[in-house]
Amino acid sequence: MVIIGCGGSGKTHLANQLADLLGLPLTHLDAIYYDSDWNPLPAEEFQAIQERLVAGPRWLIEGNYAGTLPIRLAAADTVVFLDLPAITCITGVLQRRWRYRGGQHRDGVYDRITWGFLRYIWSYRAQLRPRVRELIAEHGDHVELITLTSRRQATRYLSLPRSQSPATS
Repeated sequence: MVIIGCGGSGKTHLANQLADLLGLPLTHLDAIYYDSDWNPLPAEEFQAIQERLVAGPRWLIEGNYAGTLPIRLAAADTVVFLDLPAITCITGVLQRRWRYRGGQHRDGVYDRITWGFLRYIWSYRAQLRPRVRELIAEHGDHVELITLTSRRQATRYLSLPRSQSPATS
């Protein structure tokens, strides 16, 4: 299972909840890609780690990284795309910042807000969403695509009986 979406859309929260509900091993890509000083992993190493992760029988990987999304899409049976409005995502980032006071979270996700990150969020739907949809069409035509466009829809998705969730197989 893959969870993707704009920063602040609730990927980490949804992934944590689904991993618990479904008993899936969970990987947060930010925790792999960045060290505690916000230094990125070399691209080849990041790709190799993902290839090993998706070789397993059951997994949930949360994070964007369009450059390596085809690896996850090719192996996934379910993709949850959190396609929330920019203002909702910015609010989510600010709430996360207030709640955790920045820095490294317990799950390895590093909370860092910059003007560049806020611009990325603001332009995500216009600039990156078309690329993500293209990648899904190209590498994930076999997946069950679940697009959630609000926090309310995400909450409802979490409350579905697991027999209705394609991720239980």
